[in-house]
Amino acid sequence: MAVDYTHDEHPRVSERKREKPVKVRDQIQTGEGFFAKLNAKVGLSVTLIVGTMWCAYAFALIALLSLPSTISSGSLFEIVVWISSSFLQLVLLPIIIVGQNIQARAADKRAEATYKDADAVLHEAREIQKHLQAQDKEIERILGLLKDRLNAAGGSGS
Repeated sequence: MAVDYTHDEHPRVSERKREKPVKVRDQIQTGEGFFAKLNAKVGLSVTLIVGTMWCAYAFALIALLSLPSTISSGSLFEIVVWISSSFLQLVLLPIIIVGQNIQARAADKRAEATYKDADAVLHEAREIQKHLQAQDKEIERILGLLKDRLNAAGGSGS
């Protein structure tokens, strides 16, 4: 009894061997021309600088410098504009970026873990294939012995 099975490896398996998990920092495009790369690098650099709590503290200080003159104006409109424009926009922007950076690092860790999990599953699947091949050989050997015994006993052997 010949085993009627040939393993056909999925094309993604060989692709995975060449790839690493995608990281946020890897998103600076490499094949889109000089200006696209420059824009991505500048954008990432500014985001990394502005996206710090130190920048949030500096922006809060800058906003607070104009608070006394805004209050002394006595205008409710100017106070609302100061809160919404000067304070909230200046201070919340870097805080939001800090939060996004934390989320991006968590996403990178999840991507790395998923990549490692997929690699482990692929390894286990290969081990299962080896085990099945070994079992197929043993079944072939046992069937050969049975056939020989049946022939020796005068059976048909088929």
